[in-house]
Amino acid sequence: MLQEFIPPASPQSTALEPVISVSNLNHYFGAGSLRKQVLFDINLQINAGEIVIMTGPSGSGKTTLLTLMGGLRSAQEGSLKILGEEICGAKKQKLTKLRRQIGYIFQAHNLMTFLTAKENVRMSLELHDEYLNQDIDAKAIAMLETVGLGERVNYYPENLSGGQKQRVAIARALVSHPKIVLADEPTAALDKKSGRDVVELMQKLAKEQGCTILLVTHDNRILDIADRIIYMEDGQLKSDDVDIAARMH
Repeated sequence: MLQEFIPPASPQSTALEPVISVSNLNHYFGAGSLRKQVLFDINLQINAGEIVIMTGPSGSGKTTLLTLMGGLRSAQEGSLKILGEEICGAKKQKLTKLRRQIGYIFQAHNLMTFLTAKENVRMSLELHDEYLNQDIDAKAIAMLETVGLGERVNYYPENLSGGQKQRVAIARALVSHPKIVLADEPTAALDKKSGRDVVELMQKLAKEQGCTILLVTHDNRILDIADRIIYMEDGQLKSDDVDIAARMH
């Protein structure tokens, strides 16, 4: 059963230490009379090594919550701790530092069209000083081989299929061994088989690296890879199902 997986504990942390801890989080868009509350009193803890799927109707606040957790925008009210750091009200510099520890995978894969697959993956390593004295080309190629694109390292995105582009995005997100991977609708543009392959690949690599995945999706075909399923509606966390893996396996 997936929920019984416990990643190897690093010296600094235990496997059960939450990597994401949210309490009484509220968020608003707009100002003055146009101010609209979009997240209401969110409370959530996600532990190291968990694969959590967040689902719910469009406009329910899933992507907003994901972007707050990823430091892509600043949380406004309540507490949001990522990897032990409070980021509610954090300054840009702190959010930038946090983003280097997180891998992102988006629906549109956001690859640089003027860079090859290898160069897109390399970019992620170039953000980390500790990799700059290593052979980052070799690291990028090895990661692309891991995701099944060893023959495509010098291809540009325009010459790759949708599934292959998403594999490059996964390689880019995971090559620097982030502690957290945030994925927003990673299978939305893919057919059933490609979508399934992509999430199983994410699951396999995350388990090997002991990283946590939080995945936003409308795709009911992939729910069974989750340890937990979180359901959001109207900006509120409606349910948090930790028994999902037991029922689906």
